[in-house]
Amino acid sequence: MKLLAIDCAANLCAACVYDAGAGAELGRHVLDLGKGHAEHLMAVIEAALNAGGMGYKGLDAIAVSVGPGSFTGLRVGVSAARGLALALKVPAIGVTTLEALAAEAANTFPGRAVLAALDAGRGELHAALFDKALVLTYGPAVANLAQATALATGATAVLAGTATPQIAAAAGHDFDIGPVAATADIVTYARLAAAKGPGEKPKPFYLRGADAKPQAGYILPRQDRDRPKRHGLEEQGRNPQKRGSGEKES
Repeated sequence: MKLLAIDCAANLCAACVYDAGAGAELGRHVLDLGKGHAEHLMAVIEAALNAGGMGYKGLDAIAVSVGPGSFTGLRVGVSAARGLALALKVPAIGVTTLEALAAEAANTFPGRAVLAALDAGRGELHAALFDKALVLTYGPAVANLAQATALATGATAVLAGTATPQIAAAAGHDFDIGPVAATADIVTYARLAAAKGPGEKPKPFYLRGADAKPQAGYILPRQDRDRPKRHGLEEQGRNPQKRGSGEKES
């Protein structure tokens, strides 16, 4: 099975082609954008396919990171994955950023529990705890620093994700540490998707709503669609006069 993997969950706009049967990455293209995933994603996909010597028709599945992550980036990536899957008549398979980060940590420290946690701002973390077999035992959920620290300490877990420094500092002792990043390497998503196989259609995985909201002072007042229409000029306070046949409306 040959997969195209897509990741727009964080600052990277990434794609790779992966041969699951051979266990080999065939080609990739990665841009560190921060923003603007929508404008660049299709070109990144094309570059990854070219690097792998593949065309769209050779793909058997589409893998995509579903979050938690950037609100807009997740929508871009998942929409592209589902659109390609529909056009090619192949399955789209979602993988969370937390399970991908945990898988990378487990590769470095096999046989250990892993706490993957992302700094979500506002004093919140997006966290998930996986046992020694990488089975999910907690989350993904919004947690505060104290909760995440207690989870990591109780499980003697390896840490992964952007919240790693905060958890280690709060605990006051050293942990084994995996990737301290907002997302995993693109081939990790491909490998996990190949192992999962087809399931439900992927959708963005949000643990809270978007941060951006309209400013109250700039919200336009709602128009009353049921407002009665005015009939005749008399209702406008005018005193109409008949025009002659040669008169024009000014």
